[in-house]
Amino acid sequence: MSAEDLERYENEIELGLYREYRDVVGLFSYVVETERRFYLTNSVDVQVRTNDGGDTFFEVRMTDAWVWDMYRQARFVKNVRVLTFKDVNVEELAKPELQIPDGTA
Repeated sequence: MSAEDLERYENEIELGLYREYRDVVGLFSYVVETERRFYLTNSVDVQVRTNDGGDTFFEVRMTDAWVWDMYRQARFVKNVRVLTFKDVNVEELAKPELQIPDGTA
């Protein structure tokens, strides 16, 4: 497999992942970014912890999550626990207002 073939393959996987993201994003309430992954989830809890050496880290727990990872077979995860020394970004997704069809077809 050439470098060009590998790049084409990875581009196709990433495009498929984006399409999957676009299809499922409306099912979730939060976006969570850690240093290594990007998640969609309906429940997130971030706790600041300190170890015995005085280092501060974050414990992130999520339920009903979708993981942005193009090499992962199953992207839907029931429970996730992440430990990280980097900042964690949590954003609540805006839910579009209920749209009622106007009936003028």
